[in-house]
Amino acid sequence: MKSDDESRYDVVIVGGGAAGLSAALVLGRARRKVAVADAGRPRNAPAEHMQGFLSRDGMNPGHLLEAGRAEVTGYGVRLIEGRVDRLEAQAGEPGYQVHLSGGPVLRARRLVVSTGLRDELPDLPGVRERWGKDLLHCPYCHGYEVCDEPLGVLGATQGAVQQALMLRQWSSDLVLFPHRLELSDDEREQLAARDVRIVEGEVKRLAVDGDRLRGVELADGTVVPRAAVFVFPRMVPHDDLLTGLGCERDASGWVTTDRSGLTSVPGVWAVGNVADPRAQVISAAGMGAAAAFAVNHDLVDEETRQAVEARRAATAKAPRKQRPVLNGG
Repeated sequence: MKSDDESRYDVVIVGGGAAGLSAALVLGRARRKVAVADAGRPRNAPAEHMQGFLSRDGMNPGHLLEAGRAEVTGYGVRLIEGRVDRLEAQAGEPGYQVHLSGGPVLRARRLVVSTGLRDELPDLPGVRERWGKDLLHCPYCHGYEVCDEPLGVLGATQGAVQQALMLRQWSSDLVLFPHRLELSDDEREQLAARDVRIVEGEVKRLAVDGDRLRGVELADGTVVPRAAVFVFPRMVPHDDLLTGLGCERDASGWVTTDRSGLTSVPGVWAVGNVADPRAQVISAAGMGAAAAFAVNHDLVDEETRQAVEARRAATAKAPRKQRPVLNGG
């Protein structure tokens, strides 16, 4: 069993993706005592490659995390494999307790939460199997790799129309399958102006041949051949740990933060997709670094206040020297 001192950290980071590891790297280099608790379920695990990360374009996302873990441990950061069940404020003293599932309770002066989000996909045969392969979601992440191919957009959410309008710049052969999505007259006009074809009818499944997408099959049995299909999923943040601490959400349901990632709860930062669904790997890493700067500055301010108070207390307790009394002659 670890001693109480071994379980105390300047910062505990919950989530070991690009955002969390980036924060750990900066804080480790700042000579802070840091632990990263990670459940090992990254959002981009189904993807074989990540794009748009300067100097790492096309790299397997798992390899990036391996390199990141090696780097942070070189600065003394402790990596803990496990799920965090609960965060709570410490009773009677500043800081937080981090409760690991079936594991120890860590104590942290500050928290950085980078637990990501989950993608809620349409309940159609073939969707889960092809997710991250030839069923894609982000044009900036995957558009170039399928450019000039026959593409489709599945109308799962209202974001599908905007996604189709954007994807048109990657392919001239683009079909929107509204499925159960009701399109307005304005949306139909915009799609027509961008030469996006609309194929009406309820989607039955993604047609797959072996380990490759063949097309989109409609309820009437028609198969529209497509090389890849995009879907705009419903993105749900893994923010239960944050809301359990009382962190406020905005009108859209996302935890509110300032530019550094600081939430409405003092000493608690949220970075990456748990706070911003638009964050790609490279921007999530930047969010982690920005939060780490802010966390360290916050700790320095606290330590300075404590040092000033201690110095004043010591000065007040020190015996005063009496001046010698000089007798006149």
